[in-house]
Amino acid sequence: MYYKRQLEDVVKKAAKEYAAITLYGARQTGKSTMVRNIFPQMEYVTLDNAKEMDLAKRDPELFLDAHVCPLIIDEIQKVPELFETIKIRIDNAKLHNLRANKKGEVMYILTGSNQHQIKEKATESLAGRTAIIEVNSLSFCEKMKKKGSAFIPDVDTLSKKKGYIPKNRYEIFEEIFRGGMPEYYINKMDRTMFFESYISTYLEKDVSKLINVDKITDFRRFLTITALRTGQQIDYTDIGRNVGIDSRTAKSWMAILESSGIITILQPYASNLAKRIVKTPKLYYMDTGLCAYLCGWSDSKILEASSMSGEFFETYVVSEMIKSLKNAGMRVEYTLYYYRDRDQKEVDILYIKDQTICPIEVKKGIGNEKADKNFSILQQYKMPIGKGLVIDTSERLMPLNKDVYFCPVGLIGL
Repeated sequence: MYYKRQLEDVVKKAAKEYAAITLYGARQTGKSTMVRNIFPQMEYVTLDNAKEMDLAKRDPELFLDAHVCPLIIDEIQKVPELFETIKIRIDNAKLHNLRANKKGEVMYILTGSNQHQIKEKATESLAGRTAIIEVNSLSFCEKMKKKGSAFIPDVDTLSKKKGYIPKNRYEIFEEIFRGGMPEYYINKMDRTMFFESYISTYLEKDVSKLINVDKITDFRRFLTITALRTGQQIDYTDIGRNVGIDSRTAKSWMAILESSGIITILQPYASNLAKRIVKTPKLYYMDTGLCAYLCGWSDSKILEASSMSGEFFETYVVSEMIKSLKNAGMRVEYTLYYYRDRDQKEVDILYIKDQTICPIEVKKGIGNEKADKNFSILQQYKMPIGKGLVIDTSERLMPLNKDVYFCPVGLIGL
């Protein structure tokens, strides 16, 4: 069974404008499945195939000649030499089309799981020739088979959303516990077998190329330690001490998780006027199912009752916001932040749009009348402040006061 992805429209639009499309994201997020479903007429080749990879490394020209263009190449990061050859072929095709007064078509769709490698090579070799698109695990709307849209914290927009079915806290935590890896979610695979295989493949195929082999066991422990800190500020010294590595190594390994699409890092919002702001970023796992498995939770009810339930709910909210924005082709790094100062006053999420700050608080249950208690701190920025939201498990959008609304978590991305 195939679940329609919200990114499909973005990919189809890119195919009309670029000679190549480069898709990256964590393993098992459905990159190759999506493009093969969108472009069933294209030939598909994966560099997981040892013979194909060997040929591509030895003779990139012969490898491309051996396949029909347009071509989908999976695991492109395994043979970075292909990028330069693909660039030359795209440039030759563009020149031919120009002389023939013919509109060009997409020639290559490249997919892979290492964000840093792929983006670096695509930017270097295919600048102006390829669209670069990130693919994440299934969003809540995709699971519900709804079209979905980018999350915008605008009360008028949210009030017009159709098709919202309220879910209570226990149902939401079941969603959090399962996560959104397409193959696991759709085929209802054995949880332990799937995630153990996922972690082993990730360590063997991605991590082992970036760190010493004798450190793989430490990195496996590092995965667990970071999962236990999802939704929290990053303390490299504390993480390193618990893993048995120094803080510099912890920071380097955190970058590997981020470039692999396993985690996202939310930066604190700062300006010259905010002298007392804490400059430490927060980490969030992008798939809550993987995070829950790494933490050792065996049941959604146990997770919901645990001391980490608040962090997991916040992780779910942040990851759903990010998925909704990226699925609409929008940038996240200049949109989502958080606020915390040295007096421990915090606002969970700041959504910045058109120089307006929209404060958002996240509550795993039903928010109370004090949920917006820190929103007034943001006046120090001397910027317009939009209506705030308290995202919780309430049944409908309703006002806390004239400036703040309670917002059901299910409205994110709807």
